[in-house]
Amino acid sequence: MAGAKTAAEWLASVAPDPDACRWEWERNPLGVALLPAGKAWDVLILPGELGYPTLDVLTRILDRPGPVLADSGDNRVGFLVPPGTAARWLGTGIRTVGAGTWIVVPYPGRAGGGVRWLVPPDGSGTLTDPALLELAMHEAAADLAREEPDD
Repeated sequence: MAGAKTAAEWLASVAPDPDACRWEWERNPLGVALLPAGKAWDVLILPGELGYPTLDVLTRILDRPGPVLADSGDNRVGFLVPPGTAARWLGTGIRTVGAGTWIVVPYPGRAGGGVRWLVPPDGSGTLTDPALLELAMHEAAADLAREEPDD
């Protein structure tokens, strides 16, 4: 599982104490660590009903999107995007996690504490391009609108 170790190193690099982060992943019964956003990545959190179709669109046009998280209830899907994206994002209904905020992150390849990776990081630092994410969201929303039954 060299890929998970490389990905874990990449994620832990943003922690104030990377060793404490790794210890937290290993010892915390939930298997999660709290990491600061805004350093290596921001997160755009979509409602699950839009997030999953958006991920489907992205995976049709990209070999591999950037890392994507989901909560255990499938209510929210979080796309890791370049730092600074949260401060510039104007879309409504999308939660942004950027500089000055923290997010619960499971160890790559493992589910934990109500959060799991839909697309785990590979350690390369690959993130989802926000413009491409926005286009995928529009396409997913249009697909969903076409599927709505007429009243």
